[in-house]
Amino acid sequence: MGSKIVKGKVKRRRSGRVINKKRIDVSTEALDYRNPDLLKKFVTESGKILPRRITGMPSKLHRKLTQEIKRARNLLLVK
Repeated sequence: MGSKIVKGKVKRRRSGRVINKKRIDVSTEALDYRNPDLLKKFVTESGKILPRRITGMPSKLHRKLTQEIKRARNLLLVK
């Protein structure tokens, strides 16, 4: 529907929707499961982890963030 083939490549149309980016600068040492106030900034109200394209984090740091959020969930520090 929203894609078009041009010389063997798939060209996708961009929607006019604007995504608000929530850039938060965090050090690696600050990411810890015992710091639930910081981890809550990266989780939506429904409990989903915000994706990298929204947070603007590097992939390595985002993997660490995901792991720490899951640890905090297991200990019921973050819902």
